[in-house]
Amino acid sequence: MNVIDTNKPKHGVARGPLRTARQHVLALSLGEPAGIGPDIVLVAWLRRNEDQIPPFLAIGDPGCLARRAAALGLDVPLAVATPDDAIATFAHALPVLPAGPEATAAPGRPDASSAAAARIAIETAADLVQSGRVGAIVTNPIAKSVLYEAGFRFPGHTEFLAHLAGEPPLRPVMLLWSEELAVVPATIHVPLAEVPRLLTRDLLIETGRIVAHDYKERFGIPRPRLVVCGLNPHAGEDGTIGREDEEVVRPAVEALRAEGIDARGPLPADTLFHAAARTTYDVAIGAYHDQVLAPIKALAFERAVNVTLGLPFVRTSPDHGTAFDIAGTGRADPRSLIAALKLARRLADAGR
Repeated sequence: MNVIDTNKPKHGVARGPLRTARQHVLALSLGEPAGIGPDIVLVAWLRRNEDQIPPFLAIGDPGCLARRAAALGLDVPLAVATPDDAIATFAHALPVLPAGPEATAAPGRPDASSAAAARIAIETAADLVQSGRVGAIVTNPIAKSVLYEAGFRFPGHTEFLAHLAGEPPLRPVMLLWSEELAVVPATIHVPLAEVPRLLTRDLLIETGRIVAHDYKERFGIPRPRLVVCGLNPHAGEDGTIGREDEEVVRPAVEALRAEGIDARGPLPADTLFHAAARTTYDVAIGAYHDQVLAPIKALAFERAVNVTLGLPFVRTSPDHGTAFDIAGTGRADPRSLIAALKLARRLADAGR
């Protein structure tokens, strides 16, 4: 498959239309090259008109995309592009900004090129959004185990992006968003046995502040409604099933309310996610990962979007992993990526 170079000036004049800030393209990193990231990028471009997908610039190895398109039998013309000409290119070819080494990994089989290819694509996207050349970034899934073997020292995408955002150190917050439900886990990838120690009043207050701020600034909700799940069954039942909800969660909610934030809790998680309950709040903050991720994945597995709050730029991601077992088979579902692209455009526009 040929890759067109659209960066070559025509008659000495740089190509690309004059754009306003609102029209900035989205940067989309390819993620782990052996995963389904390349598959869903290609399919998303093919569905750009059908699903009204905003223009995006793929960041990574064009050769990886070309090989995957050939393997999948997809007719996707690729064009080497920059943020300046990506929107014009998007109508007739998938624009790609080369970044990192050649990604030689075969579908489902990460190799020595995988870690550097994934990491440099993320770094490039972060540089572009912080310089104002793209409107937001969308990141495809990475394989943390592969990155760890190459010396990667961050727990995941979220913490790495907070590091790339610069000083002072930021405390990013992971939001899982869908039309049906939006949730935030206060503690994330930690053993369940560690949650009671890590779930502090200060952590919940800071989390609530960040969620309320970004929902107002990014989502355009002037006074977002937050609910906070209890740690224990029945939210501790007035202290008879553990003291954490009375001694940690309730004081944190009261502090948020004192700051003018519409927060309620602790509330029993087992009655918080049915249809009628979901109409009473905008975001549910959970004590631990599975408490809130299990409900949203049950309700909207193919449509949920991972959003990083607390950053100076917009970042979204599909809410799934690399899916090595189906990479290169044509079975990868692009709907979460498409939702991530649409939400990134919406949030970027709202923040301008």
